[in-house]
Amino acid sequence: MKRPKPINEEVLFDGRSLISETDTKGVITFVNRKFVEMSAYPKEESVGKPHSILRHPDMPKAAFAEMWKIIKSGKIWEGYVKNLRKDGKFYWVIVHIAPKFDENENIIGYIASRKVPDRAKIRQMEKLYKEMREAESKDI
Repeated sequence: MKRPKPINEEVLFDGRSLISETDTKGVITFVNRKFVEMSAYPKEESVGKPHSILRHPDMPKAAFAEMWKIIKSGKIWEGYVKNLRKDGKFYWVIVHIAPKFDENENIIGYIASRKVPDRAKIRQMEKLYKEMREAESKDI
């Protein structure tokens, strides 16, 4: 799947229930109507694809490395994420990711819900993520 070229236009998240589910490798298994609306990816184009199709290039790799470490350990992760829509626009959310367990307490996937982010906190996160990306580029 070809990734869209980012454009500097934000779509504001209104806080209505935006849900997605993935398997243990991060492949999308379910999206709700609000996910389709916000991501601009039809359900048929998102289910079966890696959730990273939404990763905006402004997001540092280290942010997701920490997320995976936490959720794979069976704990809940919450953080600010800038997502890239299919049309190249972006949206900020607070993502809450919880592991899903089977009857034997094995992790069988993850469920993610989103909340409206604080605008002042977004500015802080943009600065932090820029610093993290710069540090990552020096490590290459």
